Amino acid sequence: MWNLVKELKVAAEDARPLQVSGALASQLVKELGRGAQPGAVRPGGRVEDAGVLVRVLGGAPTEEDERELRAARRARVPVVAVQTGAAFFDVPYVLATDVVPCRPGEGFPVAEIADAVAARLGEGGTGLAARVPLLREPVCRQLIETFSRQNGVVGAAVFVPGADFPILTLNQLRLVLRLAAAHGVEVDQQRVPEILATVGAAFGFRAVARQLLGAVPVAGWAVKGGIAYSGTRALGEAALRHFAAAATDNVGR
Repeated sequence: MWNLVKELKVAAEDARPLQVSGALASQLVKELGRGAQPGAVRPGGRVEDAGVLVRVLGGAPTEEDERELRAARRARVPVVAVQTGAAFFDVPYVLATDVVPCRPGEGFPVAEIADAVAARLGEGGTGLAARVPLLREPVCRQLIETFSRQNGVVGAAVFVPGADFPILTLNQLRLVLRLAAAHGVEVDQQRVPEILATVGAAFGFRAVARQLLGAVPVAGWAVKGGIAYSGTRALGEAALRHFAAAATDNVGR
């Protein structure tokens, strides 16, 4: 657990920004940067220094677009492309799932862009989410879904009684700590009871799974997977509400 805490502290020290470039970048910076910490969302700059790049294309990709996208790929900087205009084109160096269409006259689809950024960053988006409020909800939703799926697979695949418990619990701890980090909540001695509650919840879900396995022995793998998935999701949703309230209280003070 403390290794996970140390890992998150290192991630929290990562000050790389969300960089927006291309057509109408300044307008999108304003929308993505509402309530963000100074410098967390910036227009332009060295792409190699960015935590994620949002490139706005004004139509067919230009040489400048391709040059920056290529530089981002070489630097292993995650990229989300926003394609404006009535026609849509293939974007080099960017997966189709990471391209967000922006139709003329409708403004930037900020929520869709935030969702795409969260999906692209995955677990690595917690540090940026703590500094950019607009990313917080989609990053946390992404974390909950990812860890729930992982535990669902583990619960269904591990047949040795009790062997899956350490893996499930570790993933649940990791999820709770990531959700805390995404809200800028530092985990210290005062937060230990919350972490212990996670372990207690994991024991509770395990007990429910045992009872259901006795009632449905034939499809036991499906029961275990379903309990692991739903239990992790329920835990994540509860932790999300808790840390969101804690972050709001801190802002209020």
